[in-house]
Amino acid sequence: MKKNFLLNSDISSVISRMGHMDELTIGDAGLPIPSETPRIDLAVFEGVPSFLDVLRAVLSEHKIEGIILAEEIKYTSPEMHAKIRKLVEEFEDEFSIAYIPHLEFKNRTKTSKAVVRTGEFTPYANIILISGVIF
Repeated sequence: MKKNFLLNSDISSVISRMGHMDELTIGDAGLPIPSETPRIDLAVFEGVPSFLDVLRAVLSEHKIEGIILAEEIKYTSPEMHAKIRKLVEEFEDEFSIAYIPHLEFKNRTKTSKAVVRTGEFTPYANIILISGVIF
């Protein structure tokens, strides 16, 4: 459910059509995107745009109640893990967090309303956002 103004029309359009518990994925440059899932490709080159910049923009627009991360991020990219959690906490007072194996994460993207591809090269910098409601 939309909250504010987002410049990217493709992302904004997906968010405006989302209902409670629908999922949106934001991924690094290497996350495979299932052919049946809509792709919003923002990647330009390494690091542009960054995963965190895209996540910040989406969170400014999208009300969430939960996130899903690959459990591998905790030990492979602990700095990114901490930054993701901190950023989500800036936008949401309460949210659930679940960790699943990366293979399961990749399979779960098949049911996302879309996958947003960033230029991020940090391993496991991927997130599934679970849509909340604003009332």
